[in-house]
Amino acid sequence: MSENVGVKLLAVKGMNDVLPPDSAKWAAIERCARAVFHAHGYRELRTPIVEYTPLFVRSIGEATDVVEKEMYTFTDRGDRMITLRPEGTASAVRALLEHGELARDPVVRWYYAGPMFRHERAQRGRYRQFYQLGVEAFGVGEPTIDAEQIAMLVEIFTSLGIGGLETLVNSVGGAEDRPRYRAALVAHLEPRRDALCPDCQRRLGTNPLRVLDCKSPSCQTQVADAPSILDHLGDAARAHLDGVRAGLNALGVAHRVEPRLVRGLDYYTGTTFEVRVTGGDLGAQNTLGAGGRYDALVAELGGPATPAIGFAFGMERVALTMPAPATEFEPKLDVYLAAHGAAARLACLGAARELRAAGLVAEMEHRAVSLKAQFKRADRLGARAVVVIGDTELAEGVIVLRDMQAGTQERVPRAELVAATQQLRERV
Repeated sequence: MSENVGVKLLAVKGMNDVLPPDSAKWAAIERCARAVFHAHGYRELRTPIVEYTPLFVRSIGEATDVVEKEMYTFTDRGDRMITLRPEGTASAVRALLEHGELARDPVVRWYYAGPMFRHERAQRGRYRQFYQLGVEAFGVGEPTIDAEQIAMLVEIFTSLGIGGLETLVNSVGGAEDRPRYRAALVAHLEPRRDALCPDCQRRLGTNPLRVLDCKSPSCQTQVADAPSILDHLGDAARAHLDGVRAGLNALGVAHRVEPRLVRGLDYYTGTTFEVRVTGGDLGAQNTLGAGGRYDALVAELGGPATPAIGFAFGMERVALTMPAPATEFEPKLDVYLAAHGAAARLACLGAARELRAAGLVAEMEHRAVSLKAQFKRADRLGARAVVVIGDTELAEGVIVLRDMQAGTQERVPRAELVAATQQLRERV
């Protein structure tokens, strides 16, 4: 360990600190999302950050980019393969089955919030440790819940002040539809293999639908005239998509069908959807939130046949898109308590507690610094008022209350501290 002495300590690449005031903006996003989740009957699920690796291989798909190239996988001391979770759905399904939740209630609605990990190229709005919020609903196969979840995403983003939203929906079909479409897509792309990027050349044999989602310009050119999955949907899948659209119309959610919207994980069946932003600071990576159905996954992981649907969105991307600056989300400081002398600092402790008990945001100065320095700090913190207590004020049973906006101050009986400060805060 001695060779590391003096080495500058930095965060791991692609894993970032979130400092104030940005952390206040994140908290505002969480509050908004939780309010929407609770209003729709979702309850919070918390799962471990690490899971046994086979969970993700079986659920996400062995041929996906996530499993092949992006997972943080390790061998633990018991010689077992464990992985930092790259997404939240697989862990939710594992928890559902492990704890027998469906035996207690045929419909389970959960939401989650927490860090996920993928070893991909770090770029603006996309990091190796990223924070996701999402929902999962088990036991409901009707298209109305698909529409309701899409509307939830739109409601969250709209409530956060994000404009220029675009809602896209599609269906990747069921077990009967996808083989037909896969064959048609491969037949279209195979003669163009050499024009595809190396990843998509490999995907042709493992997961050809992912070629539709590739951002490489050459691949986008080759799929521009590819067959549409909508032409290969069976009656059931087509009727379900029509039902989703009818639900969105009933909820007043403007949307369009995007036949190339497939999503990147193997467990998706039927409905897929994304909410994108047409402006903001994300460039080409403009998807804010996305999800879809995964009606076969519960059974594939050993449970009963259970319809399921969910979505997730990344905190970093949403925060970058919100128009309001981070400073607007920080709590406003109602009063700063400036103490002059040791006895006054003790008195300020009690005064600050009274103010906080009354619902005011109060900060006191614990350091033995000059009143001038304390006033400068109060101004820098944006305090609405400053309460000054010194030996004279203690002897006379008063406090000095300074209005930082007006630049005026008055002496107030100590017993009237809370009332006078509240009145000042309410003044325009």
